Amino acid sequence: MTLTIHAIHFDADAALLAHVNKKISKLESLHDKIMKVDVYLKLDNVIHQIKDKVAEIRLTVPRHELFVKHSSKSFEESFDQALESMMMQIKKVKEKQAV
Repeated sequence: MTLTIHAIHFDADAALLAHVNKKISKLESLHDKIMKVDVYLKLDNVIHQIKDKVAEIRLTVPRHELFVKHSSKSFEESFDQALESMMMQIKKVKEKQAV
């Protein structure tokens, strides 16, 4: 599994990167053929005022590309919500492949 973390328009600190790496590693237990994971961390700007922090996860498994996006007041909260949604999507894909 290849993990790429993109911090767009800001520099992510080591604690945030460690949080993302630790949580993403849990995905490998859900699906053994995850090829690529891209995590995008963005600041949601509305007319030069930072409104929310957005986390997007794009995950590639054979024959599927999954995508989730969440925003909240902190990157950790946004990422955790996005990760929960991604876990549910992975479970659904795996159930369909088993049938």
